[in-house]
Amino acid sequence: MAIEQIKMPQLGESVTEGTISKWLVSVGDKVNKYDPLTEVMTDKVNAEVPSSFTGVIKELIAAEGDTLAVGEIICTIEIEGGGSQETVKAEKTPAVTIDAESGTQVDQGNKARYSPAVLKISQENGIDLTQVSGTGAGGRITRKDLLKLIESGTIPVAGQKVEAPTQPVTVPGAKQEAAPPVSTPAPAAPVVNIPVDAGDIEIPVTGIRKAIAANMLRSKHEAPHAWTMIEVDATNLVDYRNALKDEFKKKEGFNLTFFAFFVKAVAQALKEFPQINSMWAGEKIIQKKDINISIAVATDEALYVPVIKQADEKTIKGIAREISELAVKVRTGKLRSEDMQGGTFTVNNTGSFGSVQSMGIINYPQAAILQVESIVKRPVVMNNGMIAVRDMVNLCMSLDHRVLDGLVCGRFLQRVKEILENTSKSTTSIY
Repeated sequence: MAIEQIKMPQLGESVTEGTISKWLVSVGDKVNKYDPLTEVMTDKVNAEVPSSFTGVIKELIAAEGDTLAVGEIICTIEIEGGGSQETVKAEKTPAVTIDAESGTQVDQGNKARYSPAVLKISQENGIDLTQVSGTGAGGRITRKDLLKLIESGTIPVAGQKVEAPTQPVTVPGAKQEAAPPVSTPAPAAPVVNIPVDAGDIEIPVTGIRKAIAANMLRSKHEAPHAWTMIEVDATNLVDYRNALKDEFKKKEGFNLTFFAFFVKAVAQALKEFPQINSMWAGEKIIQKKDINISIAVATDEALYVPVIKQADEKTIKGIAREISELAVKVRTGKLRSEDMQGGTFTVNNTGSFGSVQSMGIINYPQAAILQVESIVKRPVVMNNGMIAVRDMVNLCMSLDHRVLDGLVCGRFLQRVKEILENTSKSTTSIY
């Protein structure tokens, strides 16, 4: 018999960790290759992790609710063939030493391994990682450890040992020794104590809501948000779309929405202003070649951000079809992890519920997000000085000021405005 390991997979671009939401197997269960083992949540997607082997579940290393870094072991499977179980265990047992200063065990295999997210936060906040004790497997420092330290206001510097709130970690094959009390622990994050009165409803925070909260906090913490808005006269667009929508629905079987026109205009402008289609990467800025538009699709419980790949190469009809198909996948629970990957810019249809002005939180690690607000009829002073009732819409853009400046964003929005205001039967084909 041999013991094989199943590790936390990377379920999306920039994803560094995942949370075990539900185990689909138990110790002793026989599984076949590709059978689902567990449901994992990240800040981008919910997905099942399949087995890479046929065998018997030997150990569930992670519990439901545990958050592990990509590459960490979540369970082991006993398979036919190979060396003995004892031999495999010995090969996979990490070296363990005792820290001379604290008396605690140190997993040498994880001691100096930091995820990109941890390195980025530490560099931007001046955190000395050698002075932080992590709560991850084997004492690994996680992004949550650093965020807790930042929230508490205790930033460790050289010579100052700071302990993140931890639970005992059992290292296979090592003799466990009691650690001495820590003299200067970091203060725990304050607990919000809200009185619960008669008739109040307490709603547990679900795993996916926690993942969304963590990603939003990360975006607001790491990316310096700036905001700008432009108003667009969409009268010609509205007339054109309304003249086509019934025939289009009858012919194609799905709706021709206003949103498809906005996504197409944004994709075209991104091609002309590729600086907007960029991401911050610490010591460099990555300008992405592909224009992949993330769109926000909400359910009663969560917000998902599927991606329209190569949107600049698609027609308005093709974009409308993808919007319809992705929305159906979200609402029927059939969205796949690959549907959420590769986004380079986000367009959010906040106008679908009547919003006229909003400031979106950037979809990390992208550099900007555009909110398409509600189209409303308003009196407008025309160039000839006359007042007319026009269909107006606000476009609100949040940008990462590390990557983008107001000048390029202003020109980008002007170009989107120009495209939309010149959308008509004589200038624009939906096919």
